[in-house]
Amino acid sequence: MIAVDLASHTRDIVVEETFPHAAATLWKVLTDPDLMGRWLMKPTGFEPVVGNRFTFQTTPAGPWDGLIRCEVLEVVANERLAHSWKGGDEANTEYGSLLDTVVTWTLAQSEAGTRLRLVHSGFRPQNDFSFRNMSNGWPKVVRRVDELAAEEV
Repeated sequence: MIAVDLASHTRDIVVEETFPHAAATLWKVLTDPDLMGRWLMKPTGFEPVVGNRFTFQTTPAGPWDGLIRCEVLEVVANERLAHSWKGGDEANTEYGSLLDTVVTWTLAQSEAGTRLRLVHSGFRPQNDFSFRNMSNGWPKVVRRVDELAAEEV
């Protein structure tokens, strides 16, 4: 799903799935650095503590060093994790364009298990390339979270 904020001219990527896992199991997959490295990228310095700063390393592009700089913004164990997602360089127009966004994971109990909702918010018009790529990528990431949660049960 794509959400558009007309006032700020930003777009959000929203992925929602219900999985037959306990919230605590999904939470572990979302917050354990070793497991994070299996469904997204291995973080450096991650702890699920508000104010904690950490990074992900991806492929550099032009003047961008490939670092995604993050700060934990919200933690409610087994329910909600939010962190900033900043990277890129203003000189890049496609891959590696300047991003200043937020990733929020929300877990809610349901009859079928746990509903996982991912919102990657704040994509500006100049982030169209990243928005398109991540719109295709986040659903795959969410499926990997499910697969790892199944292994953790």
